[in-house]
Amino acid sequence: MALKYKRVLLKLSGEALCGAAGGFGLDPKTVEAISAELAEVHALGAQLGIVIGGGNIFRGLKGSAQGMDRGSADYMGMLATVINGIALQDALEKHGVQTRVMTALEVRAVAEPYIRRRAIRHLEKGRVAIFVAGTGNPYFSTDTAASLRAMEIQASLLCKATKVEGVYDRDPNKYSDASMFRQVSYERFIRERIGVMDATAVTLCRDNKLPIRVFALSTKGNIKRVVEGEPLGTLVTETEDVRSEQAI
Repeated sequence: MALKYKRVLLKLSGEALCGAAGGFGLDPKTVEAISAELAEVHALGAQLGIVIGGGNIFRGLKGSAQGMDRGSADYMGMLATVINGIALQDALEKHGVQTRVMTALEVRAVAEPYIRRRAIRHLEKGRVAIFVAGTGNPYFSTDTAASLRAMEIQASLLCKATKVEGVYDRDPNKYSDASMFRQVSYERFIRERIGVMDATAVTLCRDNKLPIRVFALSTKGNIKRVVEGEPLGTLVTETEDVRSEQAI
């Protein structure tokens, strides 16, 4: 099947690397499973940029809430994403996929500095680019970093892999009658403070007309299906809202 999206930016949370049990740290089997799926997508010819979070190791907001200086806590969170990026690089390269870890903070011993033109060149050369350390600035989430990097590398889609199937009108973990949107507008997403991504990230996508596809990472093959154009989960775009009960 032909790819609908040739170049995509995939946002992975740090918690995605913990495994089904959740918690903290890295689960080798989970990292291997994710990397195997990414390798399959790469083999189809997709150009993959990946932004990875660090919440499985340290979350800046949590540290701040416990009394740490917010700037210091956020920098610690950025360093956590570097650890995750190196782990994902190692797993991908075991599948024969060339990768580059590119960091917004200078950590020359383990990653190269992020330079936009170099990142695009890596993608054109068939390498997977793993972007770590967020934007390099405190007070900005890795979701916002994902939106920014997606624009910079001229991705045609921002893929947000989550624990849930898509965007709902209410928390599906609390309300059994929660309804999932097949399509939702940027404006509604921002207005109703939907928690799947932060408002800054979505606003950036809205202002640059970059569509976001929110889908469940837990279902094997979903990344491939999204890149091929299957309407999984929820599409966040400029057009009107479409609930799951209606045709797309």
